[in-house]
Amino acid sequence: MKIRLIQIGKTDDKSIQALVDLYHLRIKKYHPFESLIIPDIKNSKNLQAEQQKKLEAELILKQISTTDRVILLDENGLTPDSVGFAKFIEQQALQSVKTLVFIIGGPYGFDQSVYQRANERIALSKMTFSHQLVRVIFAEQLYRANTIIKKEPYHHV
Repeated sequence: MKIRLIQIGKTDDKSIQALVDLYHLRIKKYHPFESLIIPDIKNSKNLQAEQQKKLEAELILKQISTTDRVILLDENGLTPDSVGFAKFIEQQALQSVKTLVFIIGGPYGFDQSVYQRANERIALSKMTFSHQLVRVIFAEQLYRANTIIKKEPYHHV
């Protein structure tokens, strides 16, 4: 199973990007993995939130195939613990999902068209994190999920 991560905007903080890169490298040990960054919308300060989400949605939806299983990282999604998330990943592989696509939206979240295309939503916490920090947290949890599946010692119970 291939895993793709689609994100809006690049990370400007080098320390955050270094951690993201570290976990992305580790994830590739378990799955073919691709991280795609969709550039920030130009002149977004002149747009209302709904306009920005609509433009981001057009760019996101162009990157998704009809056969992809799409999971949004969304504050209103299910909140699995790390073991539950590992079971979810394992279940997708067992169901022969070819490509599992996770999407981290921009600062205003997702347009309704992206919600309609999504198969599921997952929240990393009931707390709210910046969409930049979510990249690190999600990458670490995806790596952790794979170590749980493989029964490696990274995750301590």
